[in-house]
Amino acid sequence: MTKLLLVRHGQTELNTSFKFAGSIDSELSPGGYKQIEKLRDRLADEKIDAVICSDLKRAKESAAIIAAGRQLELHTYPELRELNYGKLEGLTFGEIHHNYPDVSASIDKHDYLVNFPGGECFGDLEKRIGTMVVELKGYPADQTILVVTHGGPLRMLVCKLLETGVELWWRLRIDNASLTIIDMYPDGAILSLLNDVSHLNNPKS
Repeated sequence: MTKLLLVRHGQTELNTSFKFAGSIDSELSPGGYKQIEKLRDRLADEKIDAVICSDLKRAKESAAIIAAGRQLELHTYPELRELNYGKLEGLTFGEIHHNYPDVSASIDKHDYLVNFPGGECFGDLEKRIGTMVVELKGYPADQTILVVTHGGPLRMLVCKLLETGVELWWRLRIDNASLTIIDMYPDGAILSLLNDVSHLNNPKS
């Protein structure tokens, strides 16, 4: 069994202002650092054999905090980047609704086929994550792999690993600094934990 610790990066200023932030290379906010430090403390006794992450700052910073003191190299993958929202980057949903009503309507309907002007579509994200599934399945069965990335890629990873329809991605909630655990076996993957943020509410953390 290969154990995957799937982590969404800590909060950024764009997250707290409810703006679309896909390819924007934003850093963690002060609150985001505190979130990830709490998750680091939670995972302190967890065996971690390898760390892979998106190559965007917020994911790299989060991975580095969790892996601090473990003497593990961070392996970065552009395939793990968040969806590129193109012209919608940095906009609130209200601004998107005003300036791009057709796209806004597609988002409201959770349309998997929506194309973001000047950016990607969910099919592009699916292809990128498909390559990462192959990469993850190449790790030895006795290892625990920390994967730090973004909400969209994590939803897609869960769908692909569990072999569910990727159109269900929007039904999965993945919060900042959350922990999701998937155990990979030769005959399939098992979801052990989804979007756990209990460490964020633990005053002892």
